[in-house]
Amino acid sequence: MGQSVLGIVGGSGLYDIPGLQNAHWEKVSSPWGDVSDEILFAEIDGLPIRFLPRHGRGHRISPTHIDFRANIDALKRSGVTDLVSISACGSLKEHYPPGHFVIVDQFIDRTFQREKSFFGTGLVAHVSVADPVSPLLAEACFASAKAEAIDVSKGGTYLVMEGPQFSTRAESNLYRSWGCDVIGMTNMPEAKLAREAEVCYSTVAMVTDYDCWHEDHSEVDVAAIIEVMKGNTAKAQRLILNLARTFPREHPPCPIGSDRALDVAIITRPEARCAELMAKLDAVAGRVLKRS
Repeated sequence: MGQSVLGIVGGSGLYDIPGLQNAHWEKVSSPWGDVSDEILFAEIDGLPIRFLPRHGRGHRISPTHIDFRANIDALKRSGVTDLVSISACGSLKEHYPPGHFVIVDQFIDRTFQREKSFFGTGLVAHVSVADPVSPLLAEACFASAKAEAIDVSKGGTYLVMEGPQFSTRAESNLYRSWGCDVIGMTNMPEAKLAREAEVCYSTVAMVTDYDCWHEDHSEVDVAAIIEVMKGNTAKAQRLILNLARTFPREHPPCPIGSDRALDVAIITRPEARCAELMAKLDAVAGRVLKRS
C-alpha cells in the first residue's frame, strides 16, 4: 500500500474550506490537452488533498468542452489515488428532493461529443467498467455524509446527458422509465477515464431540481439551481472535511480492482505499440507499460 492522496473535482465554492493547510495552486500540464484550471494542493490533518475546478474557476467551460482526459491525467500526475466527484444533478425520483445527496453506483452514458479513452490506434486497451464506482470510496463518502447529518442515499443510477441544454420533458420521462435516479452532464467520460488511469472513483450527486418531469414543479431554472447549490456547497464542504479527517492514510487495495484495472486490459503486443502514444501514457499507464 502507498500513501493515499484524495482528489476532489467539482465547483469552485468547494475549495474555500476552513482547515486547509499548506494550500497553494499549481499548474499541472498534460500531454492530452488543456486542464480545466490549476490544481489546489493542500492538506487536511496530514492527508494530501488535490482540488480541481471541473469547469474552471468562474465556471468558464461547458460540460461538452471540458478536456476530461487532460483533467484525469493531471490529477494522476498530482498523485491522486482516490477521486471524489462532487456534481450538481437533477432528480428523477420523487423521494430525492432538492438538497438531497445521492452516492451513485452506476451510470448510463448518453454523451456523444467527448473523447472517452486514453487508448486508441497504436495501443489498444479494454478496461471493465461494469462497476464504475469504487465501493470503499463510496462507502466512505456515504459515512461522512451521514456523520454530518446530510440527507443522503446510497446507490443509484446517474444518467449522463451531453448538454448544455436541459432535457425535454419526453427525455426526462424516458430516463425515469429506465429506472435512473439522477441526471447530470459531467460524470462521463470522467468515470471511465479514472478507471483507465487506475484511480478509485466515486460520485456525490447533489440534487438541485426535479429536472422537468415533475408536474408540481416548473421546468429547470438556472437562478433557482444556483440558490439550491449554495446550500449544497456548504454541505459538501462539511462532507469533504469529514472524509479527509477519517480517510485511510495508506491506500487500501480496491476490492474490485479499480487501482489495478490495466493489469489485463492492454491487448496490443509490445512490438506493435506506438511509441508516441506510449509517451503520452506515462502517468496513466506507466505502471504496466514499464514492465512490458
